[in-house]
Amino acid sequence: MPPKKTPAVRKVAIIGGNRIPFARSNGPYAKASNQDMFTAALDGLVSRFSLQGEVIGEVAAGAVLKHSKDFNLARESVLGSKLSPATPASDVQMACGTGLQAIVNVANKIALGQIDSAIAGGVDTTSDAPLAVNEDLRQILIQLNAAKTLGDRLKLVAKIRPGHIVPAIPRNEEPRTGLSMGEHAALTAKVWEITREAQDELAASSHQKLAAAYDRGFFDDLVTPFLKLARDQNLRPDSTAEKLAKLKPAFGGPDGTMTAGNSTPLTDGASTVLLATDEWAKAHKLPVLAYLTFSQTAAVDYVHGDKGRPAAHSASVEGGGGGMDGLLMAPAYAVPRMLARAGLSLQDFDFYEIHEAFASQVLATLKAWEDPAFAKEKLELDEPLGAIDRAKLNVNGSSLAAGHPFAATGGRIVATLAKLLHEKGSGRGLISICAAGGQGVTAILEK
Repeated sequence: MPPKKTPAVRKVAIIGGNRIPFARSNGPYAKASNQDMFTAALDGLVSRFSLQGEVIGEVAAGAVLKHSKDFNLARESVLGSKLSPATPASDVQMACGTGLQAIVNVANKIALGQIDSAIAGGVDTTSDAPLAVNEDLRQILIQLNAAKTLGDRLKLVAKIRPGHIVPAIPRNEEPRTGLSMGEHAALTAKVWEITREAQDELAASSHQKLAAAYDRGFFDDLVTPFLKLARDQNLRPDSTAEKLAKLKPAFGGPDGTMTAGNSTPLTDGASTVLLATDEWAKAHKLPVLAYLTFSQTAAVDYVHGDKGRPAAHSASVEGGGGGMDGLLMAPAYAVPRMLARAGLSLQDFDFYEIHEAFASQVLATLKAWEDPAFAKEKLELDEPLGAIDRAKLNVNGSSLAAGHPFAATGGRIVATLAKLLHEKGSGRGLISICAAGGQGVTAILEK
């Protein structure tokens, strides 16, 4: 039998999304597991688009903080949902870029003709964080399980000490540097000379925009209540730069510019996005909000810092992490590479959705794109990408207001941007998400 011809690359349509409201850590979702939350977000999507009993091409999702009980998380969530149990599922993990990367993964399968429909997203809880037993105790327990005789077991039990009972709590730091994400961001803020005032203004604006979007009903078909929560718990509609200015620095020492108010809080939540071919959408009588047309990942060597960086942007940090190549600066590299492939400039967009892990990180990324030295030394470009129209940035608020349940952020952003483009009727939007490990994931949506 002659081989089949390779099909042409197909357009990837975004049909819609659903998430549960994001909650502060140790709040309303304190007793909810990753599977509980993702299944709730998944069933909300199933209900919205009447997919009960439907066999979807694939469900892809992930979590950054996973228990051993989260083995096969996406598949177990599918089995607990109202989708057909014949729907396959896969887990993805790329730190804070997990949700968007899961979306890109299944989008590529749709584009290549491997599947016709998919659901992707992510979930995370810091309330139900996995705690490991003490490493010495773990080794004893492994040997105890393998012991053949009662005598051997008793000898091993006798080795257990009171100190072994103390659990190994997950540490909020980069393994390669020993610095937290906030500490890394503080270094980057210093390198790029990001002011406290600019950070507080961005944070206040995020809250105000998100509140306005909720008030006008923008999220009515994007968010389903969960455990009596109907809106993102971190949202502060009355937030102002003046109020935020009263907060003490949380990172960077007493003279630091980063506070709890211009940084995202620990958050619990889940999100999903439905993608498909035009034909699948038409057959199911579902509208297409937008199309996913380009994506790009990048990584930086945040461990060693810059080598040969321009003196104007130098910083000496013990253990690495200084200079232009900060932990959260990978999107500054991914976006120009993606723009080059798409034949677009940074100004060719109607909306910019830049994940607000920290206000300082957003502002540093924007400043890097405007910086001639960064363009020449790092991007190998003759000219910088230039400035964006700030009125088009995160027009419905972003992570500083909504919160940031690591793997769930990508789905929130994609669903939000797709609906914005659908409401406008045409246009183009850019997505930029930074991630731990010095990575970044970016994408372009078009209508």
